[in-house]
Amino acid sequence: MWIELASAFCLVLVVEGIIPFLYPQRWRSLVAQLAGMDDRQIRIIGLISMLLGVAVLMIIR
Repeated sequence: MWIELASAFCLVLVVEGIIPFLYPQRWRSLVAQLAGMDDRQIRIIGLISMLLGVAVLMIIR
């Protein structure tokens, strides 16, 4: 189980690094927009992202 968890974490790092690598200017602008959002909006985005991830995992498995 730990190997799968570590592999998943490594894949997250790869996916998270694609946008800053390919489009650094767009990524910088996105981070600036996120800095201007309030905590509630960011939490809602995070919740939606987690729920979507769980739903996709359930469909795949």
